[in-house]
Amino acid sequence: MTQILPAHSPQALKLARRLLRDGEVVALPTDTVYGLGANAFERFAVRQIFQLKQRPPDKAIPVFIYQIDDLNLVARHVPNRAWPLLQKFWPGPLTVVLPKVAALPDDVTVGQDTVAVRIPDHPVSLELVIKFGRPLAVTSANLSGQPTPSTAQGVAEQLGPALPLVLDDGPSPSSLPSTIIDLSIDPPRVLRPGPISIEALKSFLPDLQ
Repeated sequence: MTQILPAHSPQALKLARRLLRDGEVVALPTDTVYGLGANAFERFAVRQIFQLKQRPPDKAIPVFIYQIDDLNLVARHVPNRAWPLLQKFWPGPLTVVLPKVAALPDDVTVGQDTVAVRIPDHPVSLELVIKFGRPLAVTSANLSGQPTPSTAQGVAEQLGPALPLVLDDGPSPSSLPSTIIDLSIDPPRVLRPGPISIEALKSFLPDLQ
């Protein structure tokens, strides 16, 4: 049975960290929609996300980090001209695709040589990442192909009792998932429009496609 607990409760956050350490999946609030999070470096945990969401096996899962200095944990190369962009829009609803480190399991990247990564602008998401001590694989908390619920109760109802915990922080601040751009190619390319406008991104990357 799914527990729904207040997101800012110390007891709830302690339980979330324990579940993550045990290879479980936790639903957490983010600065966009509710997400499903698991240890990005544990294959079994990442597979749990795919099972809960009934996610197609060819769709990679983005990774949350705590700060820009943690990029080297998941990405092996960041283009020099990307740093001003990241410093401007992180934390925030911008996901960037970069070449991945070899240690990141293929279960996260579905065999691709790249990883999608961002820093969320939400205190609970950030606290979980920093207290857990490792990057989290995080994707929207919904069944694949269905709308993402805007409340913790909706997440629990849609995903069912196999989800052990939802951290409840009220309605989602946005119905839009993050903007995604691919920085592993030249010129860079928008993969998914989102809350950050193309015009704002082009002020840092004029050749953005």
